[in-house]
Amino acid sequence: MATSARDFKGRLLRRSRRAGLTLPPGLVDGLTAYLELLSLWNRKINLTALDEPDRAIDRLLLEPLVAIRHVPAGAERLIDIGSGGGSPAIPLKMAIPTLSLVMVESKTRKSAFLREAARQLGLENTRVETARFEELLTRPELHESADIVSLRAVRVEERVLMNLQAFLRPGGLLFLFRSASGPDVPNLVPPTLAWVATHPLVESLRSRLTVVEKRRVGG
Repeated sequence: MATSARDFKGRLLRRSRRAGLTLPPGLVDGLTAYLELLSLWNRKINLTALDEPDRAIDRLLLEPLVAIRHVPAGAERLIDIGSGGGSPAIPLKMAIPTLSLVMVESKTRKSAFLREAARQLGLENTRVETARFEELLTRPELHESADIVSLRAVRVEERVLMNLQAFLRPGGLLFLFRSASGPDVPNLVPPTLAWVATHPLVESLRSRLTVVEKRRVGG
């Protein structure tokens, strides 16, 4: 993933146009800085296995940027689970600066990267929790606090969905960033949740965004 900033910007602009996105210059600069920082840290710790630049751009940047089309107006708080190298959380935050962001990452070195990325990229109202998300279920202030909970996952079990919904306010959305495999409708969605839609993200990856809503009381 080592590449110059100029080369990266060119690739990002080409790939974004291909995905039907028009990115403002400030966002392009911010995403460039993020990927350069990610590349630097990736030489020391394994943050991402994506070494091919175009594929890295598609997966790490364009997937969350396309997903923004499905963020409801007025969404204020995002909790990202298993944040790792910072995608989809950081691109979502950079594109919607008004979002309050909590990144949850259990591995200490990865959470150190996330804190440094938030600092260097000037991400306000952003914090990192070094914990498994199950440990945060004991924190009352996080219960029903998020408009969106995001997770990059190949398969999500009913128990995981049941735990994650605790962080969502009624009517809030669970964003599942998924690969091409598996059904569009998740299996065994608990009764507190309802599948809304599964949207295509990046054609080259055949990736998808599955959106699940927390039911309102009486809904």
